[in-house]
Amino acid sequence: MNFFRNYYPTRNLGLLLLRVGIGWAFMMHGFPKIKGGPGFWEQLGGAMGNLGITFAPTFWGFLGAFAEFGGGFLLLLGLFFRPVTLMLFFTMCIATTSHISNGDDFNTYSHALEAGILFISLFFIGPGKISLDEKLFKAPSHSRRLNS
Repeated sequence: MNFFRNYYPTRNLGLLLLRVGIGWAFMMHGFPKIKGGPGFWEQLGGAMGNLGITFAPTFWGFLGAFAEFGGGFLLLLGLFFRPVTLMLFFTMCIATTSHISNGDDFNTYSHALEAGILFISLFFIGPGKISLDEKLFKAPSHSRRLNS
């Protein structure tokens, strides 16, 4: 049966839909945090204390908010894909750690945990051919045959 063959001609379309959907969702998650201002950023950046980083919580909070909003936008475009997925993965690791250290249950921290797994997986999968990275930073032709 052709339906079950291990051949996915629409793989790149699937990656585009995944990137656009998750990128848009993270932009929506990050926008209120960006808009929250320095007081909110300081509170958000306090989560870095779970890693023993207690200096400049406002900076870390802004970085986390920007990671979600700006990272979501870049993910949507498929631009600077690998650094963005690592940045979002790290942000979700901090969020998961923060929820766990606050004593939150699995239902509370599962979103951040699942998103972290998604982002590290996307790091290895790549953005797909329908992306700005593909247009701007195309791989050499010999490596493209290996990854098709």
